Amino acid sequence: MIITNESELLGMQKVSEAVAMVLKEMINYAQPGLTTKRLDSYGGALLSDVGVNSAPLLAYGFPGHTCISVNNEICHGIPSNSKILKDGDLINIDVSAELNGFWSDNGASSIIGNDIHQHQRLIDASKEISKLAIQNIKGGIKISDIGLLIETQAKKRGYKVIKNLAGHGIGRKLHEHPHKILNHRDKLDQRRFGKNSVIAIETFISTVSTYAEQQNDGWTMIGNKGGYVAQHEHTIIVTNDRPEILTIRNEIYS
Repeated sequence: MIITNESELLGMQKVSEAVAMVLKEMINYAQPGLTTKRLDSYGGALLSDVGVNSAPLLAYGFPGHTCISVNNEICHGIPSNSKILKDGDLINIDVSAELNGFWSDNGASSIIGNDIHQHQRLIDASKEISKLAIQNIKGGIKISDIGLLIETQAKKRGYKVIKNLAGHGIGRKLHEHPHKILNHRDKLDQRRFGKNSVIAIETFISTVSTYAEQQNDGWTMIGNKGGYVAQHEHTIIVTNDRPEILTIRNEIYS
């Protein structure tokens, strides 16, 4: 969406603060021995407490309040009573919600307990690249140039990007124009970021794989060559200077 007035700005700020808070609390709550279903139920209760609606549930009938992906799962993991978190697991939590017709989205990868499998370097790379990408987004900048930046920075750190997952426009819908804000450069894409547009920018930084493949459950995505992926996502408003990060309160850069 394009922010055109104060009420739209306030609407986006309110729903974004809610999803940011829920993501932060879910990351803090996650621990060894907890099932992903229990973690999701905790997140669902938090969403309800702040009066917002789970976006994946509302928009797509997703079987959970939030998406929780563990280890080799990239995204859209279904919360389950049979999936028990263990020390050292790589977890991705994606929280999105709707409030009064406004939608916001954020996500982050982190480690459960101790970093016994050495995932922190990958997570740090995703955080750093996400932050750098956001800092370089302004009105008039080519969308493909941000994709090139993300891919270049990933390669500099010895990683790859997932090429068929992307950021997206957001605001009046969970996914809207501009679609496919890719993590790599598409030379044919001449689109530019528009001032006052709202987008969900996200990194998908990978150890091995370059494409995500949907599993038989119809939701969960796993890399085509295995390995691990870290994702970080913020909802932002594009300006002619530094973007306004609406979900900054999730503290994923802290």
